[in-house]
Amino acid sequence: MKIDKKVKQAVWARVGLVGVMGLCFVLLLEAGDALAQNGQAGIQEATNQVKGYFNTGANLMYAIGAVMGIIGAVKVFQKWNAGEPDTGKVAAAWFGSCVFLVIVTSVLKSFFGV
Repeated sequence: MKIDKKVKQAVWARVGLVGVMGLCFVLLLEAGDALAQNGQAGIQEATNQVKGYFNTGANLMYAIGAVMGIIGAVKVFQKWNAGEPDTGKVAAAWFGSCVFLVIVTSVLKSFFGV
């Protein structure tokens, strides 16, 4: 039984096409694995950078708390000298906000284990 030359060419063309498609599929899977490994390394690097910045951010929050404390002390002193009756409430509000800022910073440091 003789097979026509055009039929042979068509068969080999389809075999070649299936082979190329299979090769592309395998390469795509391998590229996905490589990208997944880089993604994990990237996430780890981002975690390390955030941990590195966390102490600097905590120190910044402490500094902001100190500045707020000084501003609050000046405001309370002005109200006290002016004889205003709500001086105690203003002092409690400023003191409470400074304490809250410091406590939140400390709690976040201990919560994230930094």
